[in-house]
Amino acid sequence: MGKAAVTTAVVCAAAACAVAALVVRYRMRSSGRWARVAALLKELEERCATPVGKLRQVADAMAVEMHAGLASEGGSKLKMLISYVNNLPTGEETGLFYALDLGGTNFRVLRVQLGGKERHVLKQEFEEVSIPPLLMVGGSDELFDFIASALAKFVASEGEDFHLPVGRQREIGFTFSFPVRQTSIASGTLIKWTKGFNIDETVGEDVVAELTRAIERQGLDMRVSALINDTVGTLAGGRYHDNDVVAAVILGTGTNAAYVERAHAIPKWHGLLPKSGEMVINMEWGNFRSSHLPLTDYDQALDNESLNPSEQIFEKLISGMYLGEILRRVLLQLAKEASLFGDYVPPKLEIPFMLRTPVMSAMHHDTSPDLKVVGAKLKDLLGIPNTSLKARKVVVQICDIVARRGARLAAAGVAGILKKVGRDTAVKGGESVPRTVVAMDGGLYEHYTIFRECLQATFEEMLGAEAAASVVIKLANDGSGIGAALLAASHSQYRELEQS
Repeated sequence: MGKAAVTTAVVCAAAACAVAALVVRYRMRSSGRWARVAALLKELEERCATPVGKLRQVADAMAVEMHAGLASEGGSKLKMLISYVNNLPTGEETGLFYALDLGGTNFRVLRVQLGGKERHVLKQEFEEVSIPPLLMVGGSDELFDFIASALAKFVASEGEDFHLPVGRQREIGFTFSFPVRQTSIASGTLIKWTKGFNIDETVGEDVVAELTRAIERQGLDMRVSALINDTVGTLAGGRYHDNDVVAAVILGTGTNAAYVERAHAIPKWHGLLPKSGEMVINMEWGNFRSSHLPLTDYDQALDNESLNPSEQIFEKLISGMYLGEILRRVLLQLAKEASLFGDYVPPKLEIPFMLRTPVMSAMHHDTSPDLKVVGAKLKDLLGIPNTSLKARKVVVQICDIVARRGARLAAAGVAGILKKVGRDTAVKGGESVPRTVVAMDGGLYEHYTIFRECLQATFEEMLGAEAAASVVIKLANDGSGIGAALLAASHSQYRELEQS
């Protein structure tokens, strides 16, 4: 063998060794990377764990906080607001009723013609109106005049299918989804504006009085019969169609619950006991917190950086506003500490709330063999091209951990309500517990199938097959709209006249 050939062989061997070393180093680095991913996932799974024993502790804590909130104002993280709704719809209501639903940058006006027990809702119509941004930060009269003007136009379009008895005033239910200190069924003072509204002169004023004056300025003869929030409306809508509804839960962008309480079980109620013996309580359960809630470092950081630190902790674990954000924070950590998406951290992954819960749901429900939907969402939304199947599987696994924790905790909250009202067992005092229905509303519950099915399965797991058999969780749409009209009917000034 010549000298040149020997040299070539040596160079080739050296090159082969170098390549082999690079391959080995890459594989070692790759296996080290995936080992770190696995370790972080294991830690997340352990911190988010919701064994049934822990869920029962959460349910017990919820029931305890409910008792404390009913005993005195400020006695609990749960506000347990008295709604003054003591006559829920029975299904026997008749006549024409209106609703106004103000909860954001749009509002809805709605009318229903009720036909009593046999015919229920004969006809309904609604219209949605956008509020000009300037009116959201202008004067109080200007905002309410704009709303009343739209309401007057809607009333003017009333067709022949809608009938108001001669000599009667039109009545309307007002869904007002902002913090209010309610003082009666049809009055409440605004505590503060949220959702982009900022009109100082309305704060501390009775919002029903503001609306009534604006209605009068339009020359419209209409009485506001009920002031409610959307959760109470969902309960009313549910009860109208099913007399066994005892609670309502909204699981959407935000979350809340309302339920029917025995009036004598509300120590902070100092008025006359209502004839019905019942009172609807607006729990404001998003503010629930307990040492039993499984919080992670991601949750703590989200809370610290939020607009309302240390508040709405339950909401930050279970609602649509936050589930996608928790997912983003976990993915960012994995990208930084374990190079989940390669050697760079995707810049868009650093933007808060870049990952919305509907996107998380779409990825979580991806059943294609190569997780095509996951790959497309990561590429289109976060600018992460060419993700490996392994990385996509990790994304789905995180979706599962975060969503299941939220769903199981929501189920524990519902179990806590049923415990408080004595509906969490099959038998009580030797007698069978009656059928119990919980009305559910909100896009998270309606559209995130895995979340919904996990909530229902967890609920059965907590209560046991026998007790769960008498409890129905039922989807109830549009409580904030039709529920307000139904409560206007059940609190109508003509109600006693019709019953006599």
